[in-house]
Amino acid sequence: MNQVLQRLRQEKQGKIKGGLYHKVQVALTYNSNHMEGSRLTEEQTRFIFETNTVGDDCNGVPLDDLVETTNHFACIDWVIDNAQNAVTETGVKELHRLLKQGTTQSRIAWFGVGEYKQKPNEVGGVATCPPKQVKKQMQDLLAKYAGNAMSLQEVVAFHFAFESIHPFQDGNGRVGRLLILWQCLQNAVVPFVIESEHKAYYIRGLREYTKQPGFLQETCLSAQDKFAAWLHYFEIAF
Repeated sequence: MNQVLQRLRQEKQGKIKGGLYHKVQVALTYNSNHMEGSRLTEEQTRFIFETNTVGDDCNGVPLDDLVETTNHFACIDWVIDNAQNAVTETGVKELHRLLKQGTTQSRIAWFGVGEYKQKPNEVGGVATCPPKQVKKQMQDLLAKYAGNAMSLQEVVAFHFAFESIHPFQDGNGRVGRLLILWQCLQNAVVPFVIESEHKAYYIRGLREYTKQPGFLQETCLSAQDKFAAWLHYFEIAF
């Protein structure tokens, strides 16, 4: 077990506040949700994580934003607990189920919480994998990397492929970024949190990846540098 994963598990189990686990939970949850339109601020996200209450300043925040925030905390816990296990279809679907359970969408019969999409969807006006082809493309993607150690470049390549498939009706971005954490922890790659203020660079990187993969790789490397600074501060070897 690498030092980063070991520290995350120790702090999670011990309910340690103010450490790396605390920082990852707040930063990844806030930024990943904010990129998808959540109205919660980073301070509100931190307050919910620390107190398991919403506080007095969340008036007007959609209930789904609150539900998906607490659900995302559970997703990160699940990733930390299962980081040494292979990434499988079952695991990917479980992250989607955890993220979307109890939301308004979960009460829509065809939405399929924890299941692949039933209706075609787009991302940024770009067509994605047709529903009937999702299972095959996901199986091919997972098989391509199964049993092999992954570098940062391969984690980024997987992320692009996953987002291109867009296997779920909604929540693909957040599940995809949770998979980044999973694969980094599994392969002793320094993890990274893509901040919402860099969303434009991130989206450009995904859009231009087939022509210029360096755009997305550089965005992730920059985010990785910031995570490495956290590790240095908390005196964690990497």
